[in-house]
Order: sequence, then C-alpha cells, then structure tokens
Amino acid sequence: MGLSFSNLNGEHTGSSIGPSLGDIPESCVACVILHLTPPEICNLARLNRAFRGAASSDSVWERKLPSNYKDLLDLLPVERYRSLSKKGVFALLSRPIPFDDGNKEVWIDRVTGRVCMAVSAKGMAITGIEDRRYWNWIDTEESRFHVVAYLQQIWWFEVDGVVRFNLPPGIYCLSFRIHLGRFSKRLGRRVCHFEHTHGWEIKPVRFSLSTSDGQEASCEYFLADKEGEQTGRESWRDYKVGEFVVGCSEITTEVQWSMKQIDCTHSKGGICVDSVFIIPTDVKERNKRKAGVK
Repeated sequence: MGLSFSNLNGEHTGSSIGPSLGDIPESCVACVILHLTPPEICNLARLNRAFRGAASSDSVWERKLPSNYKDLLDLLPVERYRSLSKKGVFALLSRPIPFDDGNKEVWIDRVTGRVCMAVSAKGMAITGIEDRRYWNWIDTEESRFHVVAYLQQIWWFEVDGVVRFNLPPGIYCLSFRIHLGRFSKRLGRRVCHFEHTHGWEIKPVRFSLSTSDGQEASCEYFLADKEGEQTGRESWRDYKVGEFVVGCSEITTEVQWSMKQIDCTHSKGGICVDSVFIIPTDVKERNKRKAGVK
C-alpha cells in the first residue's frame, strides 16, 4: 500500500524502490513552502535535507518579511543584523524592538509577518502626570514596558498619544490596555486594591483616533457599571478604539489617539493605564480566538 514512512523521508533501504520526498528538487520544495506560515516552514525543515535547505532559503524568507522590514532594521545597530540570513532577520524582528527612548516597541507577528506596535503610558501625554497627588508610576512585571501609570484621583482625565511610522499596507486596530484598581503582590499572591476606584460609572470615557490622511474613529465606554463594578475587574482589559487603513508604506502614517473624561462635575480615580496597541486586525482577531476572548 505505497511507500513506507522511512522511504518517504528519503531513508532508503536495500529493498526500497521508487521516489521519495528526498528526490524532490529543492527549488520545487521552495515553491510549495512559500504558501506556508513561518512556523509551518520551520516544522517541515525537519523532514529531510531538501526541505531543510529550502526552509532556510533567503528567497523564501524574503517573501515572509514585511515590505518595510528595512525600516525596522534601521532601529537596530548594524552589527546585530549585518551577517544574518533572511531567516535570521525574521527571527530578530519577531522580538520587540524599542525606539523613542524605549517608550515604543515594534515587532513582526511570528505567524503572518505583519507589523505590530505598542506605546507605553510613558510615551503618551497624561494630564497632571507630574503631580503625585493625582498620578504615580508603578513598576510591574505585568506590563511589557515594566511600568504603568496609576491614577489616584482627578477631575480632568485625559491621555493623548501620537506615533509616526512607515506601516505596511493593511487594516490596523488601535486599543488601550487598562486595569481598574491597583494591584500588588502579597506573600507571592496577586492582590487588587480598589480604595481609590470611583467615578467611572457616572459618565463614559470617550476614546478617539485620527490619522494623517483624514481617517477618524471614536467610541465611548463605561469602565464600571452603576454599582462601580467592572466585569473581570481584577484583570487587564483591552478597549478597542477603532480601525484605520494604510494604503501605501512609502508614506509615513501619523496616528493620534486619546482617552478622556473631562466632565468636571465629578472626580474619578483608581485606574492603571498601561499602553496602546496598534495591531493588524486579522492578527488581533486570531489572538483573541487563541485566548478564548469573545
């Protein structure tokens, strides 16, 4: 009933006859794996020499890199990528690359090769951040930037940000990562404190974004319900602001965003602001499905 598994992998025995996977030309293998994802290519590289050679080919990995990958490399010292193959460049760029004093990071998704970005709270303009009566910086391992902004109490709540970058063509989603309450560790266990958490159930927070080519999006969320509670209040939540489209990577895209609740009839507080994420929409949806988030 056909060839044995060892024969298919090119492991010939004295009695085996007929073609095997090892007989497929490397160029043909390369044409096939162009249609696979990077993780799938790496798995196929284990089959035999032909697959291993094709899976390391610069012509294959050049197609998996984003069109602006040289812009990403410009953020790194030349010696870190000068002698790398295209496969090595892909691996390098799939790890976060900090820029703008380490307050922003960019990387490529390991499955799709699409460009993703994150901006720390320290890379944004926060009203009253200099006054420790209102805001404090908290060091934490729960943030990819190892620090979050914690609001104790304020009347005028506003967080603004902007980024300029040569993003590859595609549809991107912008979202804020926020945590209601303050968290800490006690005896090795994570503990949340809500003594300052108030005001988020009275009026919604308005989120907005705009791009340099005239695209706009906005939405409003109550961060807490009428009783001042938040579903999953002891965990981080992503608040989607909206989507925008990049049509050409040759032009620098400027994206501005804001989160505000400036109704001064009441104070609000007890919230952590971590970062803003700019992620290709299909990558974000895949990550949500993987995490089981509705």
